[in-house]
Amino acid sequence: MAGGKLKIVVFGAYNAGKSTFIQAIDPKARHVEAHTNEGDTTVALDYGRVEIHALQVYLFGTPGQERFEFVRQIISRGMDAAILLVDCSVATDEFTLSLYETLSKMEIPLAVMLNKCDLPGSCPATVRSAFESSLVYEICASERALALPALTAFVGTLAGEL
Repeated sequence: MAGGKLKIVVFGAYNAGKSTFIQAIDPKARHVEAHTNEGDTTVALDYGRVEIHALQVYLFGTPGQERFEFVRQIISRGMDAAILLVDCSVATDEFTLSLYETLSKMEIPLAVMLNKCDLPGSCPATVRSAFESSLVYEICASERALALPALTAFVGTLAGEL
């Protein structure tokens, strides 16, 4: 953290809800996406900001496809903390587990946010067990009222550490 600013990078697999999360936190958020037959997908980054606990929090969302590893590495430079967004409506995939392993080894604060817990068939308790060594929050990324409190709590833990 430098000068009351906090860079948090949001990681997760394709369709985990990273763009949705950042847009819920900051309705003026920016993103670079491509239109495909399966829908829109982030190909560069999402960017949003919000003030929490007198800190300017800058959120950077990464692409969720494995082929964009180089983009994730660039966006990660200088990050103060990381969020791993996990889709609880599907089985946790190897890519998500690999991201978690990589982020856990870095010397930065990490929060795991379990998304889509409100959907039928989601299993947050089962998914949570894979991430027990981290701060874990259950959220609905599409609803600011459910996403912002988790981010605020995470930033609160960081403010105590900084």
